[in-house]
Amino acid sequence: MLNRVLKAGAFALLAAAIAGLPVSLQAQTNQSPAATNNAQKKQAPAGKRTAGPFRGKLAAVDKVNKTITVGKRTFQITSDTKVFKDGAPATLEDAVVGQNVSGGFKTAPGGKLNATKLTIGPKAERQAPAKKADPNGGA
Repeated sequence: MLNRVLKAGAFALLAAAIAGLPVSLQAQTNQSPAATNNAQKKQAPAGKRTAGPFRGKLAAVDKVNKTITVGKRTFQITSDTKVFKDGAPATLEDAVVGQNVSGGFKTAPGGKLNATKLTIGPKAERQAPAKKADPNGGA
């Protein structure tokens, strides 16, 4: 009798354990796993930065398509791009081929490099804050 109870209890615990396991389902796709992996690699190529800084001489400016070329990379200037020259806000019209530029970019889903910030010319030097007079009259 005790043997029957132990067997029934073991069977019940086994059934509960199997029923409690999470079920993982994979969505069926028309593409092979290799094709899916290739599509993911095209989205974010290995070794390519998806965001970061850039710096160099301005090789080309396309004011119609709103792009700039620095070295071998072409950056899209969007409505979200902050453009500065001599520490003041500027526009793409202020950019001249041959000038030093710097800035930051993010890669768009289509692979375009969208400039987030563009500084034309050397960075504006920050002025050190003026020292306040000591109210006690000295050191």
